[in-house]
Amino acid sequence: MRQRTEMKRGIMAAVGIFLCMTGIVSAQDKFPSRPIQLVVPLAAGTTIDFVARAYAERLSQRLGQTVVVQNRPGAGGTIAGQFVAKSAPDGYTILIVNSQHTINPTLYRNLPYDTLAEFSGIAQIGEAPSLVVVHPKLGARTLKEFIAIAKQRPRQINYGSAGVGTTTHIGAAYFFSRAGIDLVHVPYKGGELIADMVSGRVEAMVVPVAFLLQYIKDGRLQALGVTTRESLQSPLEVPSIEQAASLPGFQYATYYGFVAPAKTPRAIIEQLSKDIRQVTEEKELKEKFAAQAIFPRDLGPADFDAFIRADLDRIGPIIKSIGADSN
Repeated sequence: MRQRTEMKRGIMAAVGIFLCMTGIVSAQDKFPSRPIQLVVPLAAGTTIDFVARAYAERLSQRLGQTVVVQNRPGAGGTIAGQFVAKSAPDGYTILIVNSQHTINPTLYRNLPYDTLAEFSGIAQIGEAPSLVVVHPKLGARTLKEFIAIAKQRPRQINYGSAGVGTTTHIGAAYFFSRAGIDLVHVPYKGGELIADMVSGRVEAMVVPVAFLLQYIKDGRLQALGVTTRESLQSPLEVPSIEQAASLPGFQYATYYGFVAPAKTPRAIIEQLSKDIRQVTEEKELKEKFAAQAIFPRDLGPADFDAFIRADLDRIGPIIKSIGADSN
């Protein structure tokens, strides 16, 4: 009897130790148990940085751990992309991306990572259409008038962008090719682009709505068309390019989303996706983004991966057709 009792006590002690150890392991495995690094591929003050910081603040509250924004600008976003692609796939380093993510594989011949193989989508959270913006000195009050003037003056009107192969370059070149007009490209690397556009040194741009919004509102610049199939109602009233220029099916928007290193555990991807998508549904955030003409787009991991694959197939031929794939 005594032997059985002692054996029973031994078994119970062993079970207790096992449960304690299991509890410790579970506590260690609980995600997140430390701060998360959210890498931004552009400098502070840019639109994608604005989006990243808005999400970081709200995700920190939801996850119970600080989400730290780290800006790693340079080389069209490839510096940040390489850093995250080579980071530990544990959910503690994630990347916010925009359309440059699917432009770069065609733009750069020796990209230091594989966009499809080395990243897993977490969530797509929004998209921002672009505006065709001109300086009033051109004398164009409508998009058709601008196209007519450009056709009368081939390669005499310039347009600015944030650099070769950027979304502002690709979007503009795509529109001009569809409209059948030929303008001179002036790529910028610094902060002079806006000042030169407002002063009239740069005569046209195709840029996300928020980029030049205040100057359009105060009349220093004119918005002639928006790159969505529907007209823009807020924060400006602007007709769609399809309507204003009779270009059927024309559409071009900058997307925003989050990705992680490819081998990140699926459970962590799903958890991050759930929390990010819940943030996207917050009324205050929607209103904040709408004021910048960034509109919600809710895609989960599998759908965002499929979107990225489709966008690579769509954008590659456009980049090649305008000769931007030379770097």
